[in-house]
Amino acid sequence: MRIHRHRVRKPRLDIQQYRVNHRIKAEQVRVVGAEGEALGVMTPEEAIALAEQKEMDLVEVSPKAEPPVCKILDYGQFKYQKEKEAKKRKAQSAEVEIKGIRLSVRIGVGDRDVRLKQALKFLEKGDKIKVELPLRGREKAHRDVAQNVMEQFLVLIKETYPVRLEQEIKYQGGRITMIVARV
Repeated sequence: MRIHRHRVRKPRLDIQQYRVNHRIKAEQVRVVGAEGEALGVMTPEEAIALAEQKEMDLVEVSPKAEPPVCKILDYGQFKYQKEKEAKKRKAQSAEVEIKGIRLSVRIGVGDRDVRLKQALKFLEKGDKIKVELPLRGREKAHRDVAQNVMEQFLVLIKETYPVRLEQEIKYQGGRITMIVARV
């Protein structure tokens, strides 16, 4: 019988977890009011009673401080704001992928042009490209020919976009590789 392993799903957004009201474990907490005024150091029970008078929650915003800093605020609204900020951060950070292009020692001009168009399209989107050229059999004895194919391909890319080599052209494990990114 086959063992099925589920992928561990991680949350889509990176939101810090905050302790609220009775989940606060500290013996003493520094309390900040709803408008940002300092209310002093007190026990969590006193602070929770103060927050309940204002129909709000006591949220531990800085657990590493000594004593931990807690703020009286509406937790639902606070959590919503933090999620909104996390979504904004995620949208601003563009993920760069590494796309693969495979050449061969005996590649024809037409095939090379197709690979070039594909590489330029990837670079236009902002992705990096990993160009690899696997060597088979007798080709391994003529690495210089493969090196020339890679260098010619790089020159053709440089005619369209200014690029930088993230990884120099190098031979490893029966293949020649390089990683190219747009400047």
